[in-house]
Amino acid sequence: MPVDTLRSFASIAALTAPLFLLVGVGYVLSRFGHWPKVVSDALTRFVFAVAVPALLFRLMSDFSRLPAVDSRLLIAYFGGCTITYVVARRFAAQVFAMDGVGRSVFGMGTIFSNNVLLGIPIAKVALGESSLSIVSLILIFNSFLLWTVVTISIEWARHRDLSLRGVLRTARDVVANPIVAAILLGTSFGFTGLPLPATADATLALIAQAAVPMSLIVLGMGLAEFGVRKAWRESVAIAVLKMTLFPGAVFGVAWGLGLPARETQVVVTMAALPVGANVYLMARQFDALEGPVAASLVLTTVVAAVTTPLVIALLA
Repeated sequence: MPVDTLRSFASIAALTAPLFLLVGVGYVLSRFGHWPKVVSDALTRFVFAVAVPALLFRLMSDFSRLPAVDSRLLIAYFGGCTITYVVARRFAAQVFAMDGVGRSVFGMGTIFSNNVLLGIPIAKVALGESSLSIVSLILIFNSFLLWTVVTISIEWARHRDLSLRGVLRTARDVVANPIVAAILLGTSFGFTGLPLPATADATLALIAQAAVPMSLIVLGMGLAEFGVRKAWRESVAIAVLKMTLFPGAVFGVAWGLGLPARETQVVVTMAALPVGANVYLMARQFDALEGPVAASLVLTTVVAAVTTPLVIALLA
């Protein structure tokens, strides 16, 4: 590895190390500090319903001053999603002989990143606050497209029929999600060109300061609830595909499109993040692969402490 890349890796690792240490703090508090689950649930609700939405609304309310982004980044990111999802479903069928529902959840585990609890803090600290506009764009489409895809896949696998009601319900739930709603409302306000009132801006800024540390501590608390010994072969397969094939596919599509360096760095970094907790929610909702998905959350988060700064350094 070139000396410049090694230096960049060391610098970025030093920036991101406190973030992963905060994840460790949350894990220790929940696993060994015997904090009740009700505390974790309450903090998670605060992060998703208040702190992160405040951060994103305040950012997007100043939309007109944010750096312009190349919209092709969505093709790069979701093109990589498509490639990885197709490969993962085929892998799950041939290697593990999973049914249609299992293949859908397995495939989603390889492409649904932890873009909120870990992605936003890493983007803010390691890639700069200007990168959050790119992350916000990914978050909106990520929630809607991927939840819709898995819903359609599983409806088809179970009934060989597509439920329009199920798809519309998914779309409604996505738009009502506090994070997506904050991005959409903040962007709409930003297009007006009006500044936020000073008092409102100061209040949002204070709340937003809690978003990064609280997100990471909540992530650690959530990881403490999952085991790593259940169906380890499937969980390792999800982890390997998620941490190698997905970022590689996104980089390949971005390179083929000639995407600018800044957008490429952000979308590949988002792809290289650990498996998102939403996949576990999918697994529970559809009663498939709960153990392997839970284990993959823990495995990929541990691995990401090293691989995420490495990816950022290689793309710097």
